[in-house]
Amino acid sequence: MAEQTIQAQPLERPVRHRSFRRRRSGAYWAGKISGQTLLYTVLIIGAAASMLPFFWTVVSSGKTINELYRYPPTMWPESPQFIENYVEVWNVVPFGRWLLNTVWVTFWALLGGVLSSAVVAYGFSRFRFPGREAFFFVTLATMMLPVEVTLIPTYLLFNKLGWLDTYLPLIIPAWFGGGAFNIFLMRQFIMGIPMDLDEAAKIDGASSLRVLWQIILPLCKPALATLATLGFITNWNNFLGPLIFLKTESKYTVAVGLRYLQSAVAGGSAVVSRPQDHLLMGAALMVALPCLILFFVGQKYFVQGIVTTGIKG
Repeated sequence: MAEQTIQAQPLERPVRHRSFRRRRSGAYWAGKISGQTLLYTVLIIGAAASMLPFFWTVVSSGKTINELYRYPPTMWPESPQFIENYVEVWNVVPFGRWLLNTVWVTFWALLGGVLSSAVVAYGFSRFRFPGREAFFFVTLATMMLPVEVTLIPTYLLFNKLGWLDTYLPLIIPAWFGGGAFNIFLMRQFIMGIPMDLDEAAKIDGASSLRVLWQIILPLCKPALATLATLGFITNWNNFLGPLIFLKTESKYTVAVGLRYLQSAVAGGSAVVSRPQDHLLMGAALMVALPCLILFFVGQKYFVQGIVTTGIKG
């Protein structure tokens, strides 16, 4: 009986019409472009809405007081006097003195907050001791307490110490941990650094403090930059603390000085009810300028520190 060889016939693939494929591709790209256009439109509108108050502050700082309250408002001053208004701010109130006071308080509070939070976070992340997790939980729990809750006992404590009308209440507390958020941020970052580096340094005879100073801190530059940026903005714009603890006008910081400027008469230091909001706009712009410059300069490290800390457990 003759053997019959059966050859398998290849299956025919379904043929797609080129025009259908072309139409599908065109519809896909049209939908994608429309979605991106809508997304960018919403982002541009949101960015413009966010920039509008800043733009209005810049424009208003070059207007006269009458032009500032004119209705309907003008988007640009008819006769700009930016230089005159900014110079008048320095003549109306001791703005230069307030600026130096703010720099002094911000520098020492920022230095203490960053260094002390790094030390505390290093202890929580590298040393094992009884109750470590409980202490860390209590530290994080303090973030739920508003500053206003502890304001009265803090005021009474500093009054007993004789620190009222000095900068000590604004500086000394920052040297005791720097705050729960700073400790948490630094701890998360340090926990992502391998322990092998610590052990290798200790084998060579390095102490724990030297390991922190020469190994851990150089590797924590993104986290330190994040803390420095947030700490600078917080201390620079601190209003409640200087308002409560400082009584002498020459010791004010710029945050309290802006409130004082609202009722200062042009060309003198007497306090009257005459509005000076056009000068207030210029002063507010000068106060906000250092924060803007710092953020744009350290934006790379700031974003890197937030992202890196967020993905480390």
